[in-house]
Amino acid sequence: MQKKLAILSAAAKYDVSCSSSGSRRNTPTGGMGNAAYSGICHSFAEDGRCISLLKILFSNVCRYDCAYCANRRTNDIPRATFTVREVVDLTLEFYRRNLIEGLFLSSGVFGSPDAVMEALVRVAATLRQEGFGGYIHLKAIPGASPELIRRAGLHADRLSVNIEIPSEDSLKRLAPEKDFASVLAPMGSIRQGILEQKGEPHRRSRTPAPLFAPAGQTTQLIVGATPENDLHILKLASGLYHGQGLKRVYYSGYIPVNRDVRLPTLSAPPLLRENRLYQADWLMRFYKFTVDEIVDPLHPDLDPELDPKAAWALRHPEAFPVDLNHADYETILRVPGIGVRSAQRIVTGRRYGTVRLEHLKRLGVALKRAIPFLQLPGALPSFRDLRPERIRPLLLSSRSRIESTQLSLFDTPLLLSHG
Repeated sequence: MQKKLAILSAAAKYDVSCSSSGSRRNTPTGGMGNAAYSGICHSFAEDGRCISLLKILFSNVCRYDCAYCANRRTNDIPRATFTVREVVDLTLEFYRRNLIEGLFLSSGVFGSPDAVMEALVRVAATLRQEGFGGYIHLKAIPGASPELIRRAGLHADRLSVNIEIPSEDSLKRLAPEKDFASVLAPMGSIRQGILEQKGEPHRRSRTPAPLFAPAGQTTQLIVGATPENDLHILKLASGLYHGQGLKRVYYSGYIPVNRDVRLPTLSAPPLLRENRLYQADWLMRFYKFTVDEIVDPLHPDLDPELDPKAAWALRHPEAFPVDLNHADYETILRVPGIGVRSAQRIVTGRRYGTVRLEHLKRLGVALKRAIPFLQLPGALPSFRDLRPERIRPLLLSSRSRIESTQLSLFDTPLLLSHG
């Protein structure tokens, strides 16, 4: 059992779409575990393991030969397969020892998609039958029947189907046995189940329908293994958010685990690009940016030196400076250095008085990035020059001379008011 656990936990570390949030499944009477609506907090190890979840594959035996996958059938690696009972016992024992709060279970395709999906569903169903109310995240196997996907959603808090490769052409080149249709089909089944669940409370019934994947569904895209630019990747992600109702799209910098002439030669995973994509994804989900505002045909890739919001601001000087005392919430959100919570605090605070420069730090604003784009009492006049060639070096510098002076005088109202 220890050998299996070592092999199958290591085999699962490349899947980063394992965080949990949004489930509202309660502890069953006399049972154990709780997947609270607020989600489970996780910390991630350096190799990508999610510490508070038992993150394993049911099997690393796989019939596919995907060029980018460590578990492809042509790799000479140790292979192992759990039984349903073994996964159930491991989960319950780890939970009783307070080592985990839930289970993330995926698998290689060791048989038909339906056979693999049925094994995963049996694990989740058995855990629920034995009173486990903790978090369960199941990987939906492409090609599995809609009925099995539906059964999975009735037991799991979250389901995910990994697209992996951002385009059909690249997928055919690196994984010729796969296609987008087999991935999008289970996504659609999950989407339909979630929509039906949302409509259920409006029906008059003494027995409400069982929860269906209350934490939604996610997917993962590998970044850097194929030539698609950031514009292509973000358009795909935006389409999945709007078309399939995904909770999250995870971006994974390509790790060269295999030698294959179809794959690029990288000295290290493209972690900076991965980080920029997450920042752009955040802008789309919480800051009301569209893909075309973040990247476009003239700027198809994200700026490696600046975060996407700062890069957008430099390309649109006509939108600045922003008067924090009069601008609406959506406009304030577009100022670099101001997040959702800071923007909310600014809108609330200005009801009671004028927002001034000396208030911004206490409101959570990142002064170095924000001040060049603001108009408010106490701002230094030298920041009114919004030419990109002037502002970009200030944003790139670790600590500009002007900001250092300003911060050292932050608690000196006389000098700030003169500014």
